[in-house]
Amino acid sequence: MAISANRLELLQIADAVAREKSIDRMIVIGAMEDAIQKAARSRYGQETEIRATINPRTGDTRLERLLEVVEVVEDYATQIALVDAQDKHPDAKIGDTVADLLPPLEFGRISAQSAKQVIVQKVREAERDHQYEEFKDRQFEIVNGQVKRVEYGNVTVDIAGSEAIVRRDELIAREAFRPGDRIRAIIFDVRREQRGPQVFLSRTHPQFMAKLFAQEVPEIYDGIITIKSVARDPGSRAKIAVISSDSSIDPVGACVGMRGSRVQAVVNELQGEKIDIIPWSEDPATFIVNALQPAEVAKVVLDEDSERIEVVVPNDQLSLAIGRRGQNVRLASQLTGWDIDIMTEEEESERRQKEFNERAELFMEALDVDDIVAQLLASEGFTSIEEVAYVDASEVSDIEGFDEETAQELQTRANEYLEAQAQQLNEERIALGVSDDLLEISGLTLPMLVGLGKDGIKTIEDLAGCATDDLVGWSERKDGEVKRFKGALSDYDISRQEAEDIIMLTRVAAGWIEPSELLSEEEAAEYEQLESEDEDSLADFDGVDTETEGDVEDEAEDDAEAEDDAEAEDETDSEEQEER
Repeated sequence: MAISANRLELLQIADAVAREKSIDRMIVIGAMEDAIQKAARSRYGQETEIRATINPRTGDTRLERLLEVVEVVEDYATQIALVDAQDKHPDAKIGDTVADLLPPLEFGRISAQSAKQVIVQKVREAERDHQYEEFKDRQFEIVNGQVKRVEYGNVTVDIAGSEAIVRRDELIAREAFRPGDRIRAIIFDVRREQRGPQVFLSRTHPQFMAKLFAQEVPEIYDGIITIKSVARDPGSRAKIAVISSDSSIDPVGACVGMRGSRVQAVVNELQGEKIDIIPWSEDPATFIVNALQPAEVAKVVLDEDSERIEVVVPNDQLSLAIGRRGQNVRLASQLTGWDIDIMTEEEESERRQKEFNERAELFMEALDVDDIVAQLLASEGFTSIEEVAYVDASEVSDIEGFDEETAQELQTRANEYLEAQAQQLNEERIALGVSDDLLEISGLTLPMLVGLGKDGIKTIEDLAGCATDDLVGWSERKDGEVKRFKGALSDYDISRQEAEDIIMLTRVAAGWIEPSELLSEEEAAEYEQLESEDEDSLADFDGVDTETEGDVEDEAEDDAEAEDDAEAEDETDSEEQEER
């Protein structure tokens, strides 16, 4: 085919491909130009710089060779002499690039095949770019499509001319699709890829169920009811937490619908997945109790720092609370974001008794008392030797059977035990090589310093370079399972805020930051304002009355002079009395 062949046919092909692939017509024409350029290079040499242009209105094709204007030609494929260039381009000068018109190109079989590959590749790249731009902002949107093919369990779906894929692990268990079937799924990921699928669909993603409810429940679509969180065991069971901004609308009832019609429509789409609709609550304890439905809860104990909760249930409710293979408690944990430990009332009673016995044994050993005295202390709520040592003596003497003398003796023994323990811990700290400078950091105790030393944190710089997670630990959640990692101070009942304060104070001690950086914005502004004033105002800001050295010296001199004057007056008075 000559390059001057049917120009109308060339444009018709470009228009047809552009319509079929839903891409810009100029992209197709550009691909044709690239194909012609590649074929021309195979004819004139790969080192030759060829430019092909197709007029998008007339279809005229122009083929040119670009040459650099030089004084002396060294490479005739890329250069042209100044004299020769000026014959065709009078204004040409050395360093310019001129275009040398080439004759029409005849495509052989190999050239035509190569040109076709270039066009196909360019069109495919343009098609993929168009697909990415179309879907990149549609994440978590439900789409309907038709199954094109199924390969190794992965379902390729046609969505209005674009291809997407539902991987085998994103399908609900026991689902089977055939080519031609209709399928509904959610777009959960869109990635720009050189090859393979770019749009990834899912039927197991929690947001798929949330979007299905939004389609079935008008109140959710209108924003009156909000879905706060979703937890799924795809194809088996799910929990969804909802809340209403209108107190007159019951969020659970609205999601269930008349005779369960709304929730049943979602259940049918999810292959019979059982759905628990839970009222969301701002109070974590109430929310977790609701999430464990249908089990009844007797008591909960929250640990907000570690986002962990202990749930106590009646003995006959244990299996219901845990669920089959732990399904109920696992979904409740995913829904609430809390780690949930479930125990029966009997187990809790046994644990409390065990803790009581451990405290009593501690008091017997540390205070050298009999079991009766130790049990009395434990039953009165004392949990540590520190509490016995540092509480007001009246709290100990008020215990039935104790008097002031007994309380004083117990506190003396407690202090002696703590001093011995502190000495032992300090020796261990020194043996570990923990710096004495860390003793000055507020909030750090000797047991904590030993813990830091065992974790390799031994100097001010070591501690200043730590993150909060390095001290208190962290957790990672995957598929409803939580994996916990301990920090250097995880065993010392320290909160994240306390750990952050310790790290910031250490950075001040290390000279990494200024003390003023620890102030709030208002305090910092006030500090800067007062810093520009005199020293007395700055002292007032600090809450301490300070005096300059000069003032102190002046006052001292005044006091000394006053004393000398007083002594002189006394001597004068005594002399007068003697004379009389």
